[in-house]
Amino acid sequence: MTRTDAFDLREAHVGPTDNVAYLLTCRATSAQLLVDAAADPEALLALVREGDPAGRLDLVVTTHRHPDHVGALEAVVAATGAGTAAGTLDADALPVAVDRRLEDGDVVEVGELRLLVRHLRGHTPGSVALVLRGSPDRVFTGDSLFPGGVGNTRGDAGDFTSLLDDVTARLFDELGDDTVVHPGHGAPTTLGAERPQLAEWRARGW
Repeated sequence: MTRTDAFDLREAHVGPTDNVAYLLTCRATSAQLLVDAAADPEALLALVREGDPAGRLDLVVTTHRHPDHVGALEAVVAATGAGTAAGTLDADALPVAVDRRLEDGDVVEVGELRLLVRHLRGHTPGSVALVLRGSPDRVFTGDSLFPGGVGNTRGDAGDFTSLLDDVTARLFDELGDDTVVHPGHGAPTTLGAERPQLAEWRARGW
């Protein structure tokens, strides 16, 4: 668990593809946000109770519509009554009704925390990342950015260019090198560790 003056950050690795679900708990209000109810609802509900013994969950944000990121969404929402949010262009593909359709530049609020929505087009049409300002800044990227490259665009050159352009303009150009990247699978990284590779990624095309 990561603890700051403003929030606690917990994570759970769930499902056969080792998805990472992230729970943010506002320390001032105990409000909670879950990023990607990917799989294993009981594990995610236990994570929620770690943040709040009463099991309060205010919002689930889905980074994109792929099945491995929404497998527990219906069960978690049913158990907690949490609101739901997802990128506008992915929202209709989710297994639950989406309360809030997210656009680039929107702000998601949970308690006293404010997270900036960045629309990153390419892995799916409606993929979003969430930027949480702090010391350091943090960005929850779903499957749009990992250590060593952007997300899978299935060999589509247009989707790859779109995704790399968005990741460059909306993350690397706006955030500092100490920004921690929390991807939808695997280990975290920083923008500083990945920045020197941007030209290489573009040259290789994936």
